[in-house]
Amino acid sequence: MIDVILDTDAFNEVDDQFALAYMMLNKELNPIAIYAAPFLNSKVKSAEIGMEKSFDEIFKILALSGRKDFTAVYRGSNTFLENENTPVISPAAEDLVKRAKNYDKHNKLTVVAIGAITNIASAIILDNSITERIKIVWLGGHGREYRDTKEFNMCEDIAAARVVMSSDAEFVQLPCKCVVSEFTISEPELNYWLTGKNELTDYLSKIVIEYSKPKGAPYPWTKVIWDVTAVAYLLNKEEKFMLCKKTKRILPDYNGYYEKKELDKEMTYVYKINRDVLMNDLITTLLNI
Repeated sequence: MIDVILDTDAFNEVDDQFALAYMMLNKELNPIAIYAAPFLNSKVKSAEIGMEKSFDEIFKILALSGRKDFTAVYRGSNTFLENENTPVISPAAEDLVKRAKNYDKHNKLTVVAIGAITNIASAIILDNSITERIKIVWLGGHGREYRDTKEFNMCEDIAAARVVMSSDAEFVQLPCKCVVSEFTISEPELNYWLTGKNELTDYLSKIVIEYSKPKGAPYPWTKVIWDVTAVAYLLNKEEKFMLCKKTKRILPDYNGYYEKKELDKEMTYVYKINRDVLMNDLITTLLNI
């Protein structure tokens, strides 16, 4: 089993909830902690409120998933990084530093981040030695072929993204536009596969439809459930869910683009999602409570 920590802005949208449930219900993964990540959008007035809302949403999904027993949930940063050298101290950042000490370069702790990566960057700034003990899987930024990298998770805290991506930690990136944007679900699929099956799937179906359904005259729509793919990367035996390649790292700049110069550090880059295969596994897992 893979020991994994999930860092999530669970209340930001509607896809983190799927990713969290997918992780908790998967028998190949061993969740050891969950961190609430900060976010700031029209739903909340501050990053701290976003983090607190995410903290509460995590417990809601745990209960619906039949995992009330899981209590290793930690509040994360109450703001984003001011610069690339100053951490935001939080229970989540401190917990990661502490837990990473139980691992080494031959047996790394996997951290899946599906929001602004502030908590993870803060932990690295607090104690850079953890970088040889952790593997970071992050859904953030856009594909390198896209016109820019003005993606929510990345733009919320570019400093944090730069800290993590320039660190010595093993790093995997799942870009949003051009890659993960393929992983969509529609209202008919939600109604057929999830609605009426159990309390968890009822809730997941409901929040997606309420979030996504067009106002006024109906027309066909789909919703990307981005964050599932980051958890699925851990289960990607024989590349059944996605295709990956090794490449050099490129940092985001502060203007919404990737820098032209590559770093002399290797990373794993996901470049293709096998939508139907992954969707089948997700639905099967969610129904198997």
